[in-house]
Amino acid sequence: MSDALDATPYDALLLLSFGGPEGPDDVVPFLENVTRGRGIPTERLKEVGQHYFLFGGVSPINDQNRALLDALRKDFAEHGLDLPIYWGNRNWAPYLTDTLREMVADGRRRVLVLATSAYASYSGCRQYRENLADSLAALAAEGLELPKIDKLRHYFNHPGFLDPMIDGVLQSLADLPEDVRAGAHIAFTTHSVPTASADTSGPVEAHGEGGAYVEEHLDVAQLIADAVRGRTGIDHPWRLVYQSRSGAPQIPWLEPDICDHLEALHGAGVPAVVMAPIGFVSDHMEVLYDLDTEATAKAEELGLPVRRSATVGDDPRFAAAIRELVLERAAVENGREAMPCALGTLGASHNLCPVGCCPARALRPAAAGADSPYA
Repeated sequence: MSDALDATPYDALLLLSFGGPEGPDDVVPFLENVTRGRGIPTERLKEVGQHYFLFGGVSPINDQNRALLDALRKDFAEHGLDLPIYWGNRNWAPYLTDTLREMVADGRRRVLVLATSAYASYSGCRQYRENLADSLAALAAEGLELPKIDKLRHYFNHPGFLDPMIDGVLQSLADLPEDVRAGAHIAFTTHSVPTASADTSGPVEAHGEGGAYVEEHLDVAQLIADAVRGRTGIDHPWRLVYQSRSGAPQIPWLEPDICDHLEALHGAGVPAVVMAPIGFVSDHMEVLYDLDTEATAKAEELGLPVRRSATVGDDPRFAAAIRELVLERAAVENGREAMPCALGTLGASHNLCPVGCCPARALRPAAAGADSPYA
């Protein structure tokens, strides 16, 4: 194997994701895992679970992760990168702790983690790091030798993440009726989070209104809009909007909501909209329900033509980007010069989450960062 495809010191890659139910009987137990510690009654969880029951009680996220695993393994094999890939979830099987236990039994001692979240935020980064720390603590309590764990940097501005989304927006525009296509607006969507969480996302120097979470999404939206203009010659107006809000109504969350935004655009005479879910790696439940079901129903009610563009999913370009990120991080760990690939104004993200980055809601240890108790 050439040095360029040597992942040393890493001996495994871990795909770390959210998880989802795979049948009707799984829905409430899955939601109990998601909301553990919040004291939400079972009856309320059954109401929330109606989104899943509309799709047979099955979240698509697990099959989408399986497809991504296949794409990664295919890409690695085709390029001579001999690095086994494992999969663990935060809230459903295969559970993270079980997967880490399996990795230890297989002799894995230096693990690189790929989280299925591209941006800086508490729920998209720090919380995964807390989950890793919890699992390592569980393994330590069992007397197992703990692997050293690092996490891949945020990949929101990597071309392999951006290019499939650019193609998706172009395809959605092409799918609109010709008489409304040129005047279509683009609604770039991502998961809404509490404004207090957004404001403290990213390193301390990025904290402020919206923090790194909003700044990174705005940079991606601008990159995609610029690419669309370059390919079509049309400057489509756009805005970053939000979806999938949850929690107490008195707590401020990022706005506007996608459905409110569609109403505003319709009221302003906009002829059509492309909804581009840039905040999501795959077409999981929040995309299928909040956009394909709820937002699309709102658009039909308004008589507003809409299309929803694709997420990156298991696109081969995304798999190639992950390979590049693995090799980039391996080079850094070996003291070799690395050339991070990143577009836009923000540059490549940090490799090691600094102290104060996306601070926890409550004091909890987090692995794979400068404040990790696991060296």
